Amino acid sequence: MKLNYKRTFFIGLAFLSISAFWQLYDSIIPLMLKNTFLLGETLTGVIMALDNILAIFMLPLFGALSDKTDTRFGKRTPFIVTGTVLAVIFMLLIPYADQAVNFTLFIIALGITLIAMGTYRSPAVALMPDLTPKPLRSKANAIINLMGAVGYIFALAVIKLLVKKEANPDYTLVFVLVAALMVISVLILVLTIREKKLAAEMAEQTSYNMDDDKKDQEVKGGPLPKEVKKSLLFILASIFLWFTAYNAVTTAYSRYAGEVWGLKGGDFADSLMIAGAAAIVSYIPIGFIASAIGRKKTIIIGIVMMSISYFCGFLFIKYSPLINLVFAFTGIGWSAINVNSYPMVVEMSRSGDVGKYTGYYYTFSMAAQIFTPIFSGFLLEKISYRILFPYAIVFSLLSLCTMLMVRHGDSRPPRKKIGLEQYDN
Repeated sequence: MKLNYKRTFFIGLAFLSISAFWQLYDSIIPLMLKNTFLLGETLTGVIMALDNILAIFMLPLFGALSDKTDTRFGKRTPFIVTGTVLAVIFMLLIPYADQAVNFTLFIIALGITLIAMGTYRSPAVALMPDLTPKPLRSKANAIINLMGAVGYIFALAVIKLLVKKEANPDYTLVFVLVAALMVISVLILVLTIREKKLAAEMAEQTSYNMDDDKKDQEVKGGPLPKEVKKSLLFILASIFLWFTAYNAVTTAYSRYAGEVWGLKGGDFADSLMIAGAAAIVSYIPIGFIASAIGRKKTIIIGIVMMSISYFCGFLFIKYSPLINLVFAFTGIGWSAINVNSYPMVVEMSRSGDVGKYTGYYYTFSMAAQIFTPIFSGFLLEKISYRILFPYAIVFSLLSLCTMLMVRHGDSRPPRKKIGLEQYDN
């Protein structure tokens, strides 16, 4: 059984567009709130958490809703297209509101954009497991995350090149280019991925999936076995904890680099681009490593790398090019976690419930991203910006403790063929 890399690449275009937007959001919106609207760190953290407050309700809802949707375009595609169109329209009002110093328009445009993004994130992510056999999902997720890293780096590169070193730069062109990338990516996805046809083909051609689906259907609707449920809860707790650590750094880093290291304009993007580049290089090898040693062990290695990286980041009192090396290890560690955590969650799902379990994954990751901008923002404001990396270390190590308790969701080898089956193509 081999992964269809070309198909997975095109599926990943949806995640590329999503990642580009969220990197733009995490990097630029806090700067607008601080520099244009003069908000404090705690209130900035509250506003930065709004998307996650929406997402904690919307992602499970729209994930489950897409599970039950049946159109001639498939289950997920209608959500992806509609959500992207609405997000692009309203996100372009954000830099206009920033330049006009119109906080009311800013909040309305931002709110509608975040709602639009929330309608299609779970369906977009669920498209991969829908069209990929279970044993190949770590490898496929590596490709998906690689595509996401490309979007992430694109947004950072645009920020680096176009954001001027002045008090209130104009971000309009940055938003326009990211919006154009989102539209082009989803257009290519729609033209190349015939979701309904491919889902039917996979169900017919993959005997492994058919066997798994029959077993799942027999127990669909019943409760998870106690031990599986325990593992699910522990991995969801782990997701909450490592996102609490990571999102605190990514959300505050543009301000941290300015306040602690004195970087100006878009110079902070260098380290983040290197982290993204390191992730791109490592995604596919990590997919193969996970196939060899298992998803859980690979995630644990990633958590340890992230914890060490946070500690090293704390040691830099002033900016040094060596921080780029630290961020390279951060990117590799984060990719080890990302490639394998989502497949572990959906591995525990029932047939037909992939969207719902995708919603569970994002509920806990978004819950972390509600909590951490507010709490870390409060600590940055009341104590010091230097508290950022120790904060990340603590929650990263806590995620290691909970991850060690997970016993299910690891990759399973394909069923061996017997008799004449071994000669089938």
